[in-house]
Amino acid sequence: MLTNVDECSISTKDMTEHTLQQKLIAEFIGTFFLTLTICLTAVFGSSSSTHPAFPIAATLMVMIYGLGHISGAHFNPAVTMGIWIRGACDKSDVLPYISTQVLAGITGAIVSIQIYTEEYQIPLEAVSLLSSHNDSSVLLAELLFTFALVFVILNVATSEKTSGNHYFGFAIASVVFAGTLTVGVVSMASFNPAVSISLVAVGKLKLTEVLWLHIAPQLAGAFIAVQAFKVTQSNQWVSA
Repeated sequence: MLTNVDECSISTKDMTEHTLQQKLIAEFIGTFFLTLTICLTAVFGSSSSTHPAFPIAATLMVMIYGLGHISGAHFNPAVTMGIWIRGACDKSDVLPYISTQVLAGITGAIVSIQIYTEEYQIPLEAVSLLSSHNDSSVLLAELLFTFALVFVILNVATSEKTSGNHYFGFAIASVVFAGTLTVGVVSMASFNPAVSISLVAVGKLKLTEVLWLHIAPQLAGAFIAVQAFKVTQSNQWVSA
């Protein structure tokens, strides 16, 4: 574990001056706008002339840069879990963070439904998972790209060797961008339990699908990413 465990940080700035309530508000805002953008562009097809990867990555990037100094800009239960296991987040913050992220995801989904009250043609990026891809493809896509997302976050935003960099937001958003382009038609490229739950709220996925095809591999990917980080950055870990 790291010796510094009180920041829940994926940014380069000190967050000890912010209260838990302030951090949770920041997490809610960031996760809300991320899931709102995903639902509007990938599910309802509001950006029919633009691939959903562009607005999704852009929203994530600006929210990371705008709110990272307050909460660490996790916006993702899998990221929070990974950062906690890595030793960069206080255990008492984990459940409040995850609960807030899930609530924000559901809220974003509900608001997206209110914005789009008409029937819209679902784009190819959001076709039914089980109609054209088998379960193992969906599971593997979510596991691999959640691993990539969490591994990149740990390296660019929690490593002492990259401390003080100004590119962490771009790097993190780029993983989501690449993943959406690569496996969006396979798994809807969630890589985020809060987003997966929001897709249930808008009726795009079934809860049973989400639990084992999305959330389970996402959490597994996050755990594997932490272990990979531990192996490659062993000099930054000490015995608990």
